[in-house]
Amino acid sequence: METTKLKLYGYWRSSAAYRVRIAMNLKSLDAEHISVHLVKGGGEQHHEAYTDLNAQELVPSLVIEQADKEVVLTQSLAILEYLDEAYPQVSLLPAQMFDKSIVRAMALLIACEVHPLNNLKVLQYLSGELKVDNDCKQAWYHHWLNQGFTALEKQLEQHSGDFCFGDSPTLADICLVPQVYNAKRFELDMSPYPNIERINAHCLTLPAFISAVPENQADAS
Repeated sequence: METTKLKLYGYWRSSAAYRVRIAMNLKSLDAEHISVHLVKGGGEQHHEAYTDLNAQELVPSLVIEQADKEVVLTQSLAILEYLDEAYPQVSLLPAQMFDKSIVRAMALLIACEVHPLNNLKVLQYLSGELKVDNDCKQAWYHHWLNQGFTALEKQLEQHSGDFCFGDSPTLADICLVPQVYNAKRFELDMSPYPNIERINAHCLTLPAFISAVPENQADAS
């Protein structure tokens, strides 16, 4: 059987890298973790050594090394889909077709509708180029989080069990936990979102989620 080596380029506080760490832990996958500091030296993601790997200048990047080839994957959800297909023993999606779509919709709500609007490069542009002060930037952040979490909370009322969908962790939980981490870091009032709070708390009792927490990473500072 051909040996595959995985290298994950990420940053301890990156929500997108956090997602991939959770998934790899759930699947008991080993990888070499390589830190790309998003702030130091103007951001190592902008350095040529990394942009040659990822032209978007974002983390994470997953390098898959096999005997005869090397493949670089970018965008966390694409990486998660690859991991789920390549290592199907522990699935990140439910078995039924419609259920898969519901879980993907929850994950995409977070990863595509909420997270991009409070990503580091967006916040840096607001404060740098547009000269937005910290109070206004915080209001921006909270607006988009509240909008997304309000919609997600309604979905969870219908579909959640211990997790976002039923009683097994899925792609939706993998996206949710890092976003809640960010929300709490930026002091969002979470009281309107009891299901989100409940599910997040339950996830963080599991070893796969605990070991992926930003503060538990080697490059945390």
